[in-house]
Amino acid sequence: MVKSIRLTAFYGMEDLKHLYFITFFFLYIIILAMNIVLIGVICVDRALHEPMYVFLCNLAFNGLYGSTALLPPFLGTLVSETYEVSLSCCQAQIYCIQTYAITELTILAVMGYDRYVAICHRLQYHSIMSVSKVCKCIVVSWLYPLLGFTIVFGLTLRLIFCKNVIDKVYCINYSLIKLSCEDASIVNISGLVSVIAYTVPQIAMIIYSYTQILKVCLHSSKESQIKALRTCSPHLAAVLIYSIGLFFEVCQNRLNMGNVPYGTRLFMSLYYLIFPPLLNPAIYGISIKAIRVRIYKVFRCKILVTPKTQQVAVK
Repeated sequence: MVKSIRLTAFYGMEDLKHLYFITFFFLYIIILAMNIVLIGVICVDRALHEPMYVFLCNLAFNGLYGSTALLPPFLGTLVSETYEVSLSCCQAQIYCIQTYAITELTILAVMGYDRYVAICHRLQYHSIMSVSKVCKCIVVSWLYPLLGFTIVFGLTLRLIFCKNVIDKVYCINYSLIKLSCEDASIVNISGLVSVIAYTVPQIAMIIYSYTQILKVCLHSSKESQIKALRTCSPHLAAVLIYSIGLFFEVCQNRLNMGNVPYGTRLFMSLYYLIFPPLLNPAIYGISIKAIRVRIYKVFRCKILVTPKTQQVAVK
């Protein structure tokens, strides 16, 4: 019985191992800092306790969850000599990364619905997006992926593995299933069904939300159209960034990428786990004035208070 998994994609990183380590280490630090600052600002400022910001806070937390599931194990394996991880660690990473991916899309879908209500039902927004409804949306956004994938992943955990090589820098469910030495057709079918179940409803909600928003904007004034664009542009950017990463991941898993340069394959495999957590806080922090002003005030206060504190200490 296999007890460890060898991640052979790391062999392509040996010549620049230290450069890769420094690069991804600092990327992880930046992701941590940006998302923690965003979460802290939203939690501290009562003016930001609106549904849109609450969902954004959950998106940032999920970004921390996904990047932490990838980067610390990635860095640890990178500096090892065998590029092997235990089977249990591989399975734990699969669970975290898969649930991150589903949760990210689910939260983006809920945020799209929130933008639809804010623009298409502006006067009823606070009655529709009540505290209880926001709480239900958050609970569904987390429990739906966590419980749903647990059922599907349970089938993978029952498999017996007789091979131990995955040609990636992290573990994924599809690659692990292919290592089984028994018939895994039922697991593959259930995995395909779960992919449809965990992506189609969310994508449909996003498309529906923006279709309705577009209909309203076509019959609105130019000023209202500009305001709607400003309101929706950060979310649209987040959806686009994640969709590109999801497309890359599907291509990486389902197509023969042997002729693609190693650097391109590495970029494609890591995109949806690094770029959304890295770019989402920057996009929302720059685009939304309330967040931008609050962050500026926090850092301005620290800059002003620090010299005064130092002067008092000297006296």
